[in-house]
Amino acid sequence: MKAGKLYFGLLAVVAVFMLASCSSPITLVSWKNPDYKSQISKVVVMPLFEKLEYLKPFEQSVDAYFEKQGLKSIGSLDFLNPNIKYPIADIKHKCDSLGADAILVFRYKGTDKTEEYIPPTTYVTGGYGGYWGGGYWGGGYYGGYGIGTVSTGGYWTSTAVVNVKASLYTHGSKDAIWTGDITITDPQYVDQSAVQIAQYIYADWQKYNLLKFAAKK
Repeated sequence: MKAGKLYFGLLAVVAVFMLASCSSPITLVSWKNPDYKSQISKVVVMPLFEKLEYLKPFEQSVDAYFEKQGLKSIGSLDFLNPNIKYPIADIKHKCDSLGADAILVFRYKGTDKTEEYIPPTTYVTGGYGGYWGGGYWGGGYYGGYGIGTVSTGGYWTSTAVVNVKASLYTHGSKDAIWTGDITITDPQYVDQSAVQIAQYIYADWQKYNLLKFAAKK
């Protein structure tokens, strides 16, 4: 981490986190320092998001997933006040006192939005008809073979891609030993997106042999 003060809760996560589909397509492009040979056993999860309503569920979901897999984890909100600006030295000291050997920092890097126009479409319909009773709905018809067309009007669709940067710092390391560039397409719920992100990160750490304990199958 850079010298100076770490502004806990500095970066903004926009309301797009609350829009669109439940299960959001996620990509992770990662890098690991090839010179780093050690492993981690306990990590502090620290999202640097401005709004607490985004930060808290994100942090709790990532923390819970890691714990479920057997990786000891602690959320930054458990020992830091989001309304206070902490010097980096103080944060490192707090993490050391908790026995953590790594800090996973998340930073919001912006949102890309695109729009696409879907032109009108006309469908040909036809076939042998039958009785559609009135009953409760009223009306109804009885018909035979017929052919017709159904048209849909043109419309616009929009896509939002949220960009997040994850960086893993370990005890005594000046620079990140692992980074992940993450994209989330049309996310809806912060906690669901966070669980998916945690899954990707955990699997990536396994690939790089960064975990000290015997991972669960």
